[in-house]
Amino acid sequence: MMRRAHPAALPSLAALPARARGALSALALVASSLAALAGCARDRAELPPGMLVVTQEQTGSWVRNFNPLTTAAAARWPTLAGVYEPLFVFNSVRSEQVPWLATGYEWHEGNRVLRVTTREGVRWSDGQPFSARDVAFTFQLMRRHPALDRRGVWGFLAGVRVIDPRTVEFVFQRVFIPGFDEVAAQLIVPEHVWRDVQDPVTFANEQPVATGPFTEVRAFRGQVYELGRNPHYWQPGKPAFEGLRFPAYPSNDRANLALVFDEVEWAGNFIPAIDRVFVGRDPAHHAYWFPLTAGVVYLYANTTRAPFGDVRVRKALSMALDRNLMVDVAAFRYTHPADATGMSESYAAWRDSAAAAAGDWVSHDPAGANQMLDRAGYPRWRDGVRRLPDGKPWRWEVLCVSGWSDWVRASQVIARDLREVGVDATVRTYDFGAWFQRVQEGDFDLSLGWCIEGPTPWHMYRWLMSSATIKPIGQASAGNWHRYSSSAADSVLAAFETATDPAEQRRLSSAMQRLFVAEAPAIPLYPNPTWAEFNTRRFTGFPSAENPYCDPSPNKMERGEILLVLTSLRPR
Repeated sequence: MMRRAHPAALPSLAALPARARGALSALALVASSLAALAGCARDRAELPPGMLVVTQEQTGSWVRNFNPLTTAAAARWPTLAGVYEPLFVFNSVRSEQVPWLATGYEWHEGNRVLRVTTREGVRWSDGQPFSARDVAFTFQLMRRHPALDRRGVWGFLAGVRVIDPRTVEFVFQRVFIPGFDEVAAQLIVPEHVWRDVQDPVTFANEQPVATGPFTEVRAFRGQVYELGRNPHYWQPGKPAFEGLRFPAYPSNDRANLALVFDEVEWAGNFIPAIDRVFVGRDPAHHAYWFPLTAGVVYLYANTTRAPFGDVRVRKALSMALDRNLMVDVAAFRYTHPADATGMSESYAAWRDSAAAAAGDWVSHDPAGANQMLDRAGYPRWRDGVRRLPDGKPWRWEVLCVSGWSDWVRASQVIARDLREVGVDATVRTYDFGAWFQRVQEGDFDLSLGWCIEGPTPWHMYRWLMSSATIKPIGQASAGNWHRYSSSAADSVLAAFETATDPAEQRRLSSAMQRLFVAEAPAIPLYPNPTWAEFNTRRFTGFPSAENPYCDPSPNKMERGEILLVLTSLRPR
């Protein structure tokens, strides 16, 4: 059955600490307002026939950008999986690679050459044929423009060559087994279009030519845009509906209202008291599934800015945080506090319980945090604020996305907890695009954020701890926003890269976890639920606990998983 947080399971306000009551009351007020509005009659325009209405990113107005390669600005949904497509789609629920623009692969020459077979009969949305040349061109384009290399593939590739119209070979600099996962997930662009683009890094790509199920920009205005079906899509009979429609909502609350009032069919938002507010309004058609597989929500400390390069400081800040309160008032008990490995439930089979138990710095211990900061040499002055060695007070901003109400609440708890140990922390919110640019470029003190996950823990720890993922401040990075590296982690990660024996992989995974616990490169807060709400009144085929064919969330773009949903949905 779908996991539903029953309102009766929530704590009474009287049972909570005084400082918790205000935050929970605010969330309850939001829930009550939504429930009250749900009972009111209101006129609304009919939904466009055959158009699936989606809310995935919250912003006041849309910026037209469908560039699937650049990290300089956030491309519109579903550019990264729906407009453009990868060679393989990773199904995180079944832990398998699904052939997509490629149909198979083989290792050669002692695992130094990866030979990929591309799919026959695929055409671009302008009717031109897709071939192995497009694959090789995409990777060579990333080589010429390093800012496009979001996955850092040219850190392990030596070359790419076309063998024939359906075969492309990737020559590796060294044996690097996880490299397949990064090659497989790369989105492919058409050579006949992109070879004439003068600056592919800043290219907005307003009229995309792609292989995905939805490529036609039917309308694009500040408050709404629509994508229509690819007339040449390679899967017969798919997609089974006309297109996608995206209204602009400036916040989670506005998006949730639209969902409650049947104006949205698919969402990936946090909703407080969802059984009462959303499901209860139409139990036959309103549903959700929140598996704890969307990575972990982290508090990132920018290690290029003092004093966050000090492991004692990072651990002390972590000890100051009341994660149970955070889960209560920010996540509405849809999740639980993270352990010190930083691993989500998607890695449950890999977790080393001994490593997790050793991480006492994720326990709420303000007294211990104060002692650790004192010993680290950051004294607390009479005004209650700690000082840096130059005498300047600790005044830091905690960044988060303005429209994400759960993150905003979590940030408020964090700022309050940090003030209790002498850090004058304030919350600063930005629209998603502005926030994303700042964290990618390292322009922050503290920020909430996610981590990049993949088929094995290697992918996660690489983006959290590897020197290979560090970009200079000011240059956009797909991950490792906190700019942290560990020579010990580099060694273990390197050993994992050549390991093919499952037992050896697990031993190395445990070593990664122990290093993360010892070094605390980032501060894990709680496993992030995969937020996924859907309305089956007009469309069916959504993933659910009863039919878990893939991850249910529209947020699952990084390795193409939403393509499995878009090609499975059908109108009633």
